[in-house]
Amino acid sequence: MTDADVETSSAAYARRFEGSVGRWFLDVQARTTLELLRPRPRTSVLEVGGGHAQLTGPLVEAGCDVTVYGSSDRCSERLQEWVRSGQARFRSGPLLQAPFPDGSFDAALAFRLLPHVERWRELVRELCRLARHLVIVDYPTARSANAVSGVLFGVKKGIEGDTRPFRVFRDAEVEEAFAAGGFVRTARRPQFLLPMALHRGLRLASLSRALETTARVAGLTRAWGSPVILRAERRG
Repeated sequence: MTDADVETSSAAYARRFEGSVGRWFLDVQARTTLELLRPRPRTSVLEVGGGHAQLTGPLVEAGCDVTVYGSSDRCSERLQEWVRSGQARFRSGPLLQAPFPDGSFDAALAFRLLPHVERWRELVRELCRLARHLVIVDYPTARSANAVSGVLFGVKKGIEGDTRPFRVFRDAEVEEAFAAGGFVRTARRPQFLLPMALHRGLRLASLSRALETTARVAGLTRAWGSPVILRAERRG
């Protein structure tokens, strides 16, 4: 459990998002997340496992009151720019037992985490406990090339070098986990039609952007894209 967010908080993991293609990945992720979050000034956001700092800057710039929660103090290394300036806070502890009362935050987020957590349903339940209004997560869906991710893992590793095995989810099982926590899916946004490893292999952000724009306009991304960014809101 601990290794999941410690790994994504590392400098080695951050290098996977360097260069024009990596920046494009993060831009798509941030724009989609802010669209679904609909933040108002001082919206309180808890990002569980957010030591990768991929969304910290965009959330702060959007005026959110940001707290990042990680399983270890090591997860704070990439957050120091915002923590030292008082623009964000960091807390550490067990990911499945966060030291905050129920409904402490307007929204709870978890990115780059669900596919690497064995007890992922418990993680979803904890996110639901912490959020007053909504939860946003990302995950690789089986309705995509990820359906054969096991077969293609060697190819993916050959391109990316340091990739890890990950769980692929059926949309229904994720939605069922949120329903158990009293939340219902209100938005589903697949990000890319083509595998991210393929885009990394192309190393041409302009080409990748053109390919994905065509796929999105044709409706292919909505049907078969991955990873999915999902928003679930509290019932009632």
